Amino acid sequence: MYDIEKISEINPEALLADGFEEAILGMCLQFAQEPVVAYDYEKCINVLIKRDGMSREEAIEYMDYNVIGAYMGIYSPVFIIR
Repeated sequence: MYDIEKISEINPEALLADGFEEAILGMCLQFAQEPVVAYDYEKCINVLIKRDGMSREEAIEYMDYNVIGAYMGIYSPVFIIR
């Protein structure tokens, strides 16, 4: 798991996806943008399956609509498909 304190040192405005701490990969850098938190998409799906008892299909739908779809501006996290 990535160090949450380090994230706030790098960019105190970076937003986190609540409950998905174990899926943090690190920070994402883009030209002319502040760093944001990067999550492993598949690990997020697994969190929903294990933690909330969702089927894989339910977890994907929830993730896409409620987590990724909850865009909160330029400091929103990104989700990496590996």
